[in-house]
Amino acid sequence: MKKSYTATFKAQLVLELLKETKTITQLAAEHGVHPNVLRAWRDQAIKELPTVFEQRDSLADAQAAHAKQLEELYAEIGRLTTHVNFLKKRLPS
Repeated sequence: MKKSYTATFKAQLVLELLKETKTITQLAAEHGVHPNVLRAWRDQAIKELPTVFEQRDSLADAQAAHAKQLEELYAEIGRLTTHVNFLKKRLPS
């Protein structure tokens, strides 16, 4: 039966590994996880750490683009509403 661990549990163990207060073997014994699994989690965390900051930057860019698009759409709604009102006045009912 394969064990599954939560992301929080993995993150806590990786943080303990990065602090280097205990060895991989000691942490593996304490938490019942194979040392190779801990190494894999640590390597994955180190490899993907730069993307955490990239995602935050891209989120800010996406929010700015969204705000600009909303502004353009509201301007278009205003223009179309003005056109409709003008045409209602000019055309006989």
